[in-house]
Amino acid sequence: MKNQILLIITLFTVFNVTFSQNTSQVFSNEGRDWYVSKNTGSGQLGTKERPAKDLGNILHHLKANDRIHIAEGVYLSKGARGSDEINVPVKIYGGYNATFSKRDPWGEHKSIFTGTNEYMKLTTPRIYIRTDQQRESNGQKSMGSEIIVDGIIIDNGPRNRYHTDKNLAIRRMANPKTGKNPSPESGGIVIVGSKYTNIAVLNCVVMNTAPTEGAISVRVFEGGKGVIQNNFTINNTGYGIHARTGYMGTDATKLPVFKIKHNTSLFSWKHDAIASYGGDALAFDQNLIATVENNTLGFGHMGGIYNKGAKLTMINNLFTGNGKYDYKEINDKMAVADILDEAMHIDPNSDGNQSMMIKISVAERWANIYGNRKEISRAEVDAAVTVSNSGANQLRSMLGLNVQGGAVAMDAEIFLPLITIDEALPAGKFPWQGMGCNIPTYVAK
Repeated sequence: MKNQILLIITLFTVFNVTFSQNTSQVFSNEGRDWYVSKNTGSGQLGTKERPAKDLGNILHHLKANDRIHIAEGVYLSKGARGSDEINVPVKIYGGYNATFSKRDPWGEHKSIFTGTNEYMKLTTPRIYIRTDQQRESNGQKSMGSEIIVDGIIIDNGPRNRYHTDKNLAIRRMANPKTGKNPSPESGGIVIVGSKYTNIAVLNCVVMNTAPTEGAISVRVFEGGKGVIQNNFTINNTGYGIHARTGYMGTDATKLPVFKIKHNTSLFSWKHDAIASYGGDALAFDQNLIATVENNTLGFGHMGGIYNKGAKLTMINNLFTGNGKYDYKEINDKMAVADILDEAMHIDPNSDGNQSMMIKISVAERWANIYGNRKEISRAEVDAAVTVSNSGANQLRSMLGLNVQGGAVAMDAEIFLPLITIDEALPAGKFPWQGMGCNIPTYVAK
């Protein structure tokens, strides 16, 4: 336990950033502290004595290197639009009590970022930080500094559209007649940095999101570092965690370097009921280097790790309950026992990765729903297609084009069913034999 507590404490000092060397002038701003409290905030001063009511209300004030402290409460963004976009490097810390004197982000003082499902509300990522398009006065792109998101809970459940409002299956199309938005096809925390920008996502929970890519998605560019540590993703489509690269060069010294440690990623769904993509707990782009250590990666509809060409060192990771493989490298699928023998992009010093049965402390209500779902395969759908002998199809046949089939129901009755925060959090509060995330513990500065 002592080592686990020390691990969380040291997250306050993730990077040793030297602004003078690789940080441009715009991103060298000293920054200020902002305070946000749903329950006690008002106005836009954003001080500890007079906090703002929502992060969305002060986005236009933020400058590079500002530090934002979020108190307990449920946050919908400005105008309940359900998405916050920030275009400068900032540090966001959630889970404070009302006086900003204590932090307990997964317990007594949850900072919950969510939204509503109303027609024309935003469907972009709930927290979207993108700095790669900012420029200096000379027109050159800004670079350097650091981005941190720490201690935030993202719950997209209220933003999703569910079939017949039963919370059992999401729908990706809007319904203007009923004033319903599509379920957002975006992640919960999406960060795209600039060159030489270091990025950290720490102690966050992301659930009920329906992206094509990552529920937590971090894209690091040339010369930058990424840390993804002690996070919990549960019940998302796409990938639970997605380590991405913005560097396409050949200089190995400039490759983005990631450390991905002590995360738990469970119940990652395919993009949709018949999709052949998504459904992995952890995914990697090529052109990056990563250390993957002490993570629990379980119950991916497809698998545990999908590696598109990254150079990985894998130490003491737990794989459990994955549908088709534990590790996939390009098109090669492997069980955990075969990774060291068969993988091409794994450091030979990797060790301690294992598979075992675990008990997950998820609520019985949701577990029963998940266990009773019916899988739909693309082969079954294709076999069910019937060709219509319409005039249009006769013409298409004459032109040598494929004929068009009739409509086939492709939506499952149970797909990404809503799980509540209270139902989900117990599954992320304790690791299995040291593998996976743990309750964040902070010591007052």
